[in-house]
Amino acid sequence: MRLVCLSDTHNLHLEMKQSVPDGDVLIHAGDLTNTGDLADVLSYVAWAKSLPHPHKIIIAGNHDYCFDPNGRLQKYTPDAAKALCDAGWSYLEDSSVEIEGTKFYGSPWQPWFFGWAFNIRRGPALAEIWEKIPEDTDVLITHGPPMGILDQTAHGDAAGCEDLLARVEEINPLLHIFGHIHEAYGSKRQGATLFVNPCICTLRYQPTNMPIVVDLVNGSAVIE
Repeated sequence: MRLVCLSDTHNLHLEMKQSVPDGDVLIHAGDLTNTGDLADVLSYVAWAKSLPHPHKIIIAGNHDYCFDPNGRLQKYTPDAAKALCDAGWSYLEDSSVEIEGTKFYGSPWQPWFFGWAFNIRRGPALAEIWEKIPEDTDVLITHGPPMGILDQTAHGDAAGCEDLLARVEEINPLLHIFGHIHEAYGSKRQGATLFVNPCICTLRYQPTNMPIVVDLVNGSAVIE
């Protein structure tokens, strides 16, 4: 199974200079919009529909207010945003989908970040969110990174979540996909898990990074 991973397009998907590689599953790890407007969601969905991938998975990120029931754009309801993700799509919010025997689990939450969408204070409440991740997850998709893995900001800070790292080390998924920290784009293998940060936008919000392609082969995740 070939997975084409991207994140943090921030409504600049139409300005991407690079082509999106073919694959079986197109995965977006949050921040598909810039301000959480429904029109931005619709624009992304329309664009992604034009791509040939038979399966498409998205989660929300801290910019995607329209998916957050507690978000500041109260003129929208999460149901209205989710309704735009129609046939052939899986919107994951602390939930799973199985595709050809592979279990994907997605969650939009991340440690508190200026009070944006899907923010929770570090500590027991956030740890409880991660405890929901099923132990048989093959591919984990979160918006934020685990602590110490592709999470270093331009200021040198580690922005990831300690409790997320602890849960990942418990369940050992084949692949963990996340974004949020644009400048930490890339991939890293640690233990049994391949970690991928496929942020399309750079730190300066230029949509120039390539989607990252991962093949699931013989019980392992491998960068193309």
